[in-house]
Parts: sequence; structure tokens; C-alpha cells
Amino acid sequence: MRMIRALVSAVVAMGMAVAAAGCSKQEGETAPAGSDFQVAFVYVGPVGDGGWTYAHNEGRLYLEKHAGVKTSMVENIAEGAEAEQAIRNLARKGNDVVFTTSFGFMDPTEAVAQEFPDVKFIHVTGFKKNDKNFANLMGAMESMRYLAGMIAGARAMEDGSRIIGAVEPFPIAEVIRLLNAFALGVRSTCPECQVHIRWINSWFDPVREKEAAQSLLEAGADVVVTGCDSPGPVVAAAQAGKWGIGYDSSNACAATPDRCLTATYWNWGPVYADMVKQVREGTWKPADFYFEADSGIVALLGFEEGQTPAPGVPAAVIPRVKELHARMKKGEFTRFDVFAGPLRDNQGKDVLPAGGKLTQEDLEGLSGLPGRPDCTVCMSWLVEGIVGTIPAR
Repeated sequence: MRMIRALVSAVVAMGMAVAAAGCSKQEGETAPAGSDFQVAFVYVGPVGDGGWTYAHNEGRLYLEKHAGVKTSMVENIAEGAEAEQAIRNLARKGNDVVFTTSFGFMDPTEAVAQEFPDVKFIHVTGFKKNDKNFANLMGAMESMRYLAGMIAGARAMEDGSRIIGAVEPFPIAEVIRLLNAFALGVRSTCPECQVHIRWINSWFDPVREKEAAQSLLEAGADVVVTGCDSPGPVVAAAQAGKWGIGYDSSNACAATPDRCLTATYWNWGPVYADMVKQVREGTWKPADFYFEADSGIVALLGFEEGQTPAPGVPAAVIPRVKELHARMKKGEFTRFDVFAGPLRDNQGKDVLPAGGKLTQEDLEGLSGLPGRPDCTVCMSWLVEGIVGTIPAR
């Protein structure tokens, strides 16, 4: 579906691929002697994508190092039937835990979990689970995207621009939620700024990601943020003498550090290790795991401990970002505060009154799901300041 192998070649040709040192495409990686506990991972992209899959594979390597378990992975797995076959094969091979790491792996994971009740399945980004061996896992990346929006708005304001571009994958609630959070952050530092969208309908397509960014830059964007998996948009911004904001991994700015303002990235390793520890101790129970910034699962490049903001970040906004970032890390400002009312959509309709807050089901756009209340302000709208629409799927 994604023509991954051809696209990876394109990434290399463009100088955008980030080497995943030590990452193997083989399924069995050696663990410390005496370890017989096995954990497997299913990836939608290649480990060298420099983004989503790279970050998950860093988490896998952390798990091997710190939890003393044997791990394996399969990469470039298409969503749907191919994913179900790959997940089933890993369960048959005796893995104790299987992590599946793409939204489109949700239904295949659910199906295989029913067949293998003794295996624990943890699906990342979805919303389905059972009460025996199948859970979902996500983190409040919307908080980091809000901070990134603050930086983008301040940069545009300082440059005398009012247009910011966003390259986004699929119009699902998860993506819309992160885009809206980013736009809210933009408007907090540049009330007149607009965020223009380009949907590419792919998680990882370096060529289309870069082309979408170029389109936004040609339309006058001063900063381009990406919600996709390659550094393509950041590279395109740098080549145009503008600014980029990366996503997914801590090396998302590596290709163009002088023109990349920040990156919102994932830190999966400690969460993976804690989940596996619980499974081994017999205390793990499937749930809707959704961790806040205070867990350390999400991060903002340049603002974590030991890091320095990039040269392009306006000096005036740094204290504001640091202060709010610290509050998020302490649990004092959460995803629900990001979406506190009043909120209005980009059609001028009032979405949430002053003082109101969205529920978790609103954020995930959930309705008709057993065991969960229906959303009432479902995440199927674009916040004020976004130029574009949500295409039908």
C-alpha cells in the first residue's frame, strides 16, 4: 500500500534517511543469557524512517538493554490482512508480548488476541481492548504539539509572516487532535496566524510529504510542521530558507538542525519496560493506557533536561514554553487543559463554552464503543485558525 521500499530509496537519494544504528531486520535479537521471555514488535514502516518506526525501535532496544528480555521485530508491514498474518506468526512463535504500532493494526491485533489468550497484545494508538489479553496504548502528544505551536507562532510573528503550514497523514481523530492542539498553540503567540493543511493520506511517503511541504512554502508558509513519519517537510523548509518542526523521534531535526525549530517526539522505552515488567510479575491488566507528559512518554526537542533550544526559536517565547513545559511534566497542565473552552471551529461555530473541557472520548472521537461513553464534542472539527477541511474517508 505504501510502496515502502521504493520510498526508502527516495529518502536516501534526498539525504533524508536517518541511519538506525544497531537496528536489525532479523526477527531474533540476542538477549542476556538465561532470558526466555520474548517480546515482539510489528512496525508499519522501516526502522530507518527517522520518525515513528525509528522511535518505536529505539524503545525496543531500550527494552532489551534495561529489561533483559529477548525481542524481535518485523518492519514494513501493511495494515490489514498482511498485518494480521504477521501478528499471528509472532504469536505462534511463542512470544509472550506483542506490541503492534500503527492505528491500522488495531482490528488485526484484536482478531489474533482472541486466538491466543495466553499472549499479551498491546496496540499503540488505537482504542479497542478486551478484559483478558488485549490493551491499547497512547500518550498525550497533543501537549507537546501545543508547545510546538507556540514556537511556530512566535517565529512567524517575528518574521512578519502569518501563514504556517501543516503536512498531515490521515483525517482521523488522533491526527485532528494533534493538529488542533498545534493550531491552538500557534494562536496563543500569534493570534492572527493561520495554519494551512495538506493531507497526504499516508503515514510514510517521503516524496509526497516533501511535495506537500513545498506546496505550503510556495503558498507563503514561514514554518512547516509535519505529522508524518519522514524528515521530508523539514528538509523542504530548510531548502526554501524557512523553518521546519519535526515529529516522532529525537533525531527528526538531524538533517537540518539550523532550520529546524524543534520536534515533538516519543520516548517509548520506559513505558515498554514497565509494561513488560508487569506482565512478567503477573500484575498487568489490559486497559486504555493513555499517559500524560509527566510519564515522560512525550517530549519536546530543545526543552528536555540537558537540551538547548534551537537557534531559530525566538528568545522571547523560550521562557513561556519552558514554564508551561515544566507544568506539563509536573502534571499541572494536561491534555484537557490544552482543549479548555472557549473553543470555536474554523467555520465560526462555538464548540465549547468558556470553562468547559473535553472528555477523553471527545479527544478520541469515540462513539458506539462498548464500555466507553459516547463523545459529545467529538474530535471531527478543525479549530479556529486552521485553513482547510476534513476530507471524507
